[in-house]
Amino acid sequence: MLYGYIGSMKTKPGLRDAVVEILLSGAASLRDLGCRSYVVGLAADDPDTILVTEVWDSKAHHDASLQLPEAKEAIATAMPMLTGEFTTRELTIAGGLGIDT
Repeated sequence: MLYGYIGSMKTKPGLRDAVVEILLSGAASLRDLGCRSYVVGLAADDPDTILVTEVWDSKAHHDASLQLPEAKEAIATAMPMLTGEFTTRELTIAGGLGIDT
């Protein structure tokens, strides 16, 4: 089964777009690392909340992607722009539109 991750983060006021830019900056290379879907969304009810939904070949693929130097650098750049309010949910993906299981 595929691995899924849904996370949310709250940015400091006025910094949402800068964090979104960081999150999207490396998205194109994720497919080669085992990522099937990577979506960055903006909360409709909160101008400072970002949601990220991911589908990976496995949890190991996801975890390995976070160890890459460019991922660590992006995280280090974004962290000062965040309030520290996060939510996370790990999933087993059963299927869906655009997802071959």
